[in-house]
Amino acid sequence: MPQSRPLLLPRLMAALLLLFGLGLAGGGAWLVLLGGSWFYLLAGLVLLACGVLLWRGQDAALVIFALLLVGTLGWAIWEVGMDWWALAPRGGMLVVLALLLLTPWITRPLGTSPLRGGGAALSLAVLAALVTAPLAMLRDPHDIAGALPGPRLAIAPNAATNAATDAVPDGEWHAYGRTGFGQRFSPLDQITPANVARLEVAWQYRTGDMRGQPGEPTETTFQVTPLKIDNRLYLCTPHQAVIALDATTGAEIWRYRPAILGELALQHLTCRGLGWLPATEAAAAPPTPLNQARVAAARAAVPGLPIAAVGAATVECGARLFMPTADGRVIALDTETGAVCSNFGDGTGQINLWANMPNARPGGYYSTSPPVVANGVLVIGGTVLDNVSTNEQSGVIRGYDARSGALLWNWDSGAPETTAPIAPEAFYTANSPNAWSILSVDAALGLVYVPLGNQPPDQFGGNRSANVERFSSAVVALDLTDGSLRWAFQTVHHDLWDYDVPSQPTLIDLTVDGQTVPALVQPSKQGDLYVLDRRTGEAILPIREVAVPQGAAPGDTTAPTQPVSALTFNPPMLRGRDMWGATLFDQLACRIQLRRLRYEGRYTPPSLEGSIVHPGNFGVFNWGGIAVDPERQIAFTTPSYLAFVSRLIPREDNTTLHVQGDSPPPGSLPPLNENFGAPYAVELYPFLSPIGLPCQQPPWGYVAGADLTTGRIAWQHRNGTVRDSSPLPLPFKLGVPDLGGPIMTRGGVAFMSGTLDNYVRGYDVTTGAQLWESRLPAGGQATPMTYTGADGRQYLLVIAGGHGSLGTTAGDHVIAYALPGG
Repeated sequence: MPQSRPLLLPRLMAALLLLFGLGLAGGGAWLVLLGGSWFYLLAGLVLLACGVLLWRGQDAALVIFALLLVGTLGWAIWEVGMDWWALAPRGGMLVVLALLLLTPWITRPLGTSPLRGGGAALSLAVLAALVTAPLAMLRDPHDIAGALPGPRLAIAPNAATNAATDAVPDGEWHAYGRTGFGQRFSPLDQITPANVARLEVAWQYRTGDMRGQPGEPTETTFQVTPLKIDNRLYLCTPHQAVIALDATTGAEIWRYRPAILGELALQHLTCRGLGWLPATEAAAAPPTPLNQARVAAARAAVPGLPIAAVGAATVECGARLFMPTADGRVIALDTETGAVCSNFGDGTGQINLWANMPNARPGGYYSTSPPVVANGVLVIGGTVLDNVSTNEQSGVIRGYDARSGALLWNWDSGAPETTAPIAPEAFYTANSPNAWSILSVDAALGLVYVPLGNQPPDQFGGNRSANVERFSSAVVALDLTDGSLRWAFQTVHHDLWDYDVPSQPTLIDLTVDGQTVPALVQPSKQGDLYVLDRRTGEAILPIREVAVPQGAAPGDTTAPTQPVSALTFNPPMLRGRDMWGATLFDQLACRIQLRRLRYEGRYTPPSLEGSIVHPGNFGVFNWGGIAVDPERQIAFTTPSYLAFVSRLIPREDNTTLHVQGDSPPPGSLPPLNENFGAPYAVELYPFLSPIGLPCQQPPWGYVAGADLTTGRIAWQHRNGTVRDSSPLPLPFKLGVPDLGGPIMTRGGVAFMSGTLDNYVRGYDVTTGAQLWESRLPAGGQATPMTYTGADGRQYLLVIAGGHGSLGTTAGDHVIAYALPGG
């Protein structure tokens, strides 16, 4: 009895060890039965033995715990090498327990100390772990050090490239990717690796448009890349305002806020940018009176659809901007005043995208991305609701006269050979692959390049037609004049993973075997960069068909092979040793999930039990795309890696909510992932541990440089911190995903702001080294741009507004940076 009180604290500690041991042993036994690692079971049994010995007051408990700690250290290094962020969750909890065991409140009742007996053994084990930690911190086994080619071509490769780039003054930005080529490359060189660290805020502007308004979807995002024309910036906001700013001072010049139809069935609410027609190409547009028949037809298609020219200031436009709206229109605005163009759309000032559209559901279809404008033609696609039903709108691509708004052609993947304007009473093919991302155009070749998604539902393809199978998740080249198909390249066969083509095709001329080849680089969600001849769609860098896992859900099939590019950022297959967590327990839970879910590598088909999708449908690359330097023929990329889980749920009928359950979306917002009309609903969620951390170990995001002529990845570095993603604002550089693309400059500096922490960063293009960063007031999930102000300074422009679905900080900030001085 006299010894019971001194042993009170050791016994409390023993109870903790017994509890931890039971958890590890029980979970470990489950993992062993599933065919996984034996470590957790053995570690749990050792902890149980330590707990029993400690309860009895025996010094041997510390010796056994020392052996466990040393064994764990050896096992961890054997599994993951000297990778600190992979080692820490394996040994961190045990080191903390060891330090508690070495306190006087434990060692004294046991008749030992940290310097003798079992305490000395445990002290040596802790010392080994503490010595290993800094050694591991000094290494980054995921880093690829290297350099991209430095020499620039003496001249631009060919006349087509000259025409595309010379039409845009060096200090301006005329399209989403600066030109129709989508390169996101600026010829400005005032900012260099030597001086980029001196960048400072030159001015800030607040739009006043914040997310959190009634009726908006969760994914309300400020993703715009502004245009810079003369000394003005033009941008659009998530809630559809269009704003003109003085590019040198940030002062507002005008603002246009259209009337937007209420009660919209929106999945996304954003505006990535505006289209532009210069005055030199608009001169032939005649004035047109308001066509009442056109107004009546628009209102019949969608009751209450606003008419831009009704009740708004109007003017006969020369140069004009094109604004896609969330209720399915494209409005033409005068660049000088922001007034609606009366000489467009038969006087309505708009294009009605609901014309001839099946399954009219306001908000279910609109263009989140800007139209492309070239050779007097405006080309636009649109997004449809993902995984709501099998009766969505058409993914038709349409070409309009950019001066008058008249329909010139329509390319409907359901009827790809018929491109003449559709009859007034006819409808386009419902539920066909759509183009929600950004298009590119080569005016000299007369081709527009369209990245396509797949037919809803994304995870079931048992009822797809031959044309859907041909064009889903493909990039197609269409003739600007008549919309006819020139070629198509499919990045995924029979897509069951939502691996739609997410990024703007990037056009660049490459020198291959001494010859100049007009190329197209297409980033993909699965991590491949397909490098194609943009005249024919034929591969420039090799593409091979690789066998993939088989065995689709009942009623579906799988493609036997998938195309893999020689230039790929496809991650290696996940293994048990890649599972992560804050402690051994959530890491163990992730290993159990990995074994219980279906997973056979990339392209594992969706299943009833649940399948791991890696890369996830968030994508290695998404709408932000890549930046290329056409003179060095290199790419600056930002690959991201987050695994998802996809689980099919058999549908009982066409009304039951299987995914939304008792919490249907409010108001007019759509019930996502229910797949009404399909045999399965689908659950989609990130592959996370029980405490909400990614199950796969970091890094989750990089910057990487590639040589486009050889397909060689020259360097790759983890990028971004968890400062804004963790409960505590810790600036650990784990490497986080991004959403929003990079830009490059002739000065040799690249910029990007899309990481999940609130920073904009500058990088040395040659080596990828980070040279500069600036804290943003909100998430920067947009692609930056750069231009020259009236004062002769090069400005870097960043949008900081956040992303609703990612949960980054909301804002309404437009921020311009420049070097000091006037």
